[in-house]
Amino acid sequence: MAMGAERRGGRVTLQQIADRVGVSKFAVSRSLSGKDGVSEATRLRVEEAAAALGYSGAQAGPRDIGVVCYDMDLVNSELRMMVQNGVQREAHRLGYPLRLQWTHSPDHVASIAKLSAGLLLIGPHDRQTIELVEAMRIPVVRMGWISPLEPVDQVTGTDHEAGQAVGQYLLQLGHRVIAFVYGATAYRGRIERYHGIREVTEVEPGASLHQMWFEENTGFADALRALQAEGVHPTAFFCPHDGLAVTVVSELLRLGYRIPEDVSVIGFGDFVAATQISPQLTTVRVHGAEMGAAAFRLLIERIKQGRPPYEPPQRIQIASKIVERRSSGPCPPAGPRRRG
Repeated sequence: MAMGAERRGGRVTLQQIADRVGVSKFAVSRSLSGKDGVSEATRLRVEEAAAALGYSGAQAGPRDIGVVCYDMDLVNSELRMMVQNGVQREAHRLGYPLRLQWTHSPDHVASIAKLSAGLLLIGPHDRQTIELVEAMRIPVVRMGWISPLEPVDQVTGTDHEAGQAVGQYLLQLGHRVIAFVYGATAYRGRIERYHGIREVTEVEPGASLHQMWFEENTGFADALRALQAEGVHPTAFFCPHDGLAVTVVSELLRLGYRIPEDVSVIGFGDFVAATQISPQLTTVRVHGAEMGAAAFRLLIERIKQGRPPYEPPQRIQIASKIVERRSSGPCPPAGPRRRG
């Protein structure tokens, strides 16, 4: 029997792992030490083989932190990138290696979880994924919507509170007829922002809040005309995503409205598009990088505590802020007017 293919003193050798996977001993060493020079697929195969063989070398026992971003949520992709940057920054600061993937495959998520000391799940992963991960009993922090009182740690932004703040901001500017621009889909975050602004406007004498539904790249003008036919003439539009706000600004300008002299537009996110249009958007800044860093710190704390469940589960919110730019201003005394 070859020297490298046997257990020395009952311990599994690197050569034994290499023989099982069909790669070089060098590739096994690089994979288990977390160094570059091997593909992620090879690293996963090596680590799975090491775990199956019961390898107990110096690098055994997962230290990597699994981070899985849901890859089918295009609306929130820019926010996810902010979160990822925050996670990577904090991991580097604290000295932890990351196993980062963008996927929605339950099996792929499970394979990453098996090789990780803890898992950060970002986005709307489905129930099958959640159940597979829960069965492994490793520390998990979620960054996405969860069920009421679900016993899991969660880090989020402040959607509901942000809606309240936008309502107060517009009322202070004198606006009393406000449109909430849903677009075409009632995403959970948009629903929370709507309920927040509704709580503020419904107790303000003379204020009214109106929902607008339409396909996000088309249809705004028809939706606005439908409101106006009912005698509703909004002087402010709260768009719960900057991409949606860009559409609204463009359409209002095309229809002859001046912004902010005739109408105000508020976005949400403070994404790249907010400063690439004219007028630049007043918006709600979501601190995605800070959310990612906070989630990573919580996960490390849980890993140090040992296996879940943890009581009580934690909910951490990172507060947003309104960033005032040129797309908002005082309510015009004579109501909205368009030119041309």
